[in-house]
Amino acid sequence: MPRKPKDPTRLHGHHVVTGPELRATFSEEQDPGHPARFRRRLFHGVILTLLLGLIIAAVVGAWAVMSGVVKLPDAVASKTPQATCPTTSYRYLPNSKVTVHVYNATGRTGLAKSIADQLKARGYKVGKVDNAHTRYSGGSAQVISGSAGQAAAFNIQRNVAGTDYYRDDRTDASVDLVLAPGFKELVKPGLVDQTPGKLSCPRETRRIADDAPQPVPQSAAP
Repeated sequence: MPRKPKDPTRLHGHHVVTGPELRATFSEEQDPGHPARFRRRLFHGVILTLLLGLIIAAVVGAWAVMSGVVKLPDAVASKTPQATCPTTSYRYLPNSKVTVHVYNATGRTGLAKSIADQLKARGYKVGKVDNAHTRYSGGSAQVISGSAGQAAAFNIQRNVAGTDYYRDDRTDASVDLVLAPGFKELVKPGLVDQTPGKLSCPRETRRIADDAPQPVPQSAAP
């Protein structure tokens, strides 16, 4: 019985790639218009575009945070004076133990220096004397300190009627006195109430506080 001729495309049960098949495969890879190659190029293009977009977004976001265009909530909260009112009752500190910085936000030339001189005459240690800008209104002045300066702030409030207290994140016991347009004069020395009491904080129905760090110095004469 004659033997069946062997199939040249089969070897031990496996298909042998022929020359025409190999050439056809390479022809498809080299053909830029072939559908399979076009799909691969399209997929790679989409991936590269997405990666480039993510890189650009990251760079823009980092620039916005560093330049201050976008502010992180924690950073803002740590710098903005807080309107939360302490419940502690404070004793009236001797004037000589209080360091106060005087800022004029009234627009009246020379007011900061005048009030600073009056406070010095009462025994206060006066630090900075300058003009400032504030959107605060409703009271005569802002009294601002850190936690360590709240007793000193209480003393200042007893000497300046109609003020509102704000707390910031300073660590020393100094106090800022920011004179607002409603300020008129210091309480007369003989009329200053020196009994213990609490700090006077903003009443939301009639006080408007600045939402920026206080104070913002200006360059005009104080």
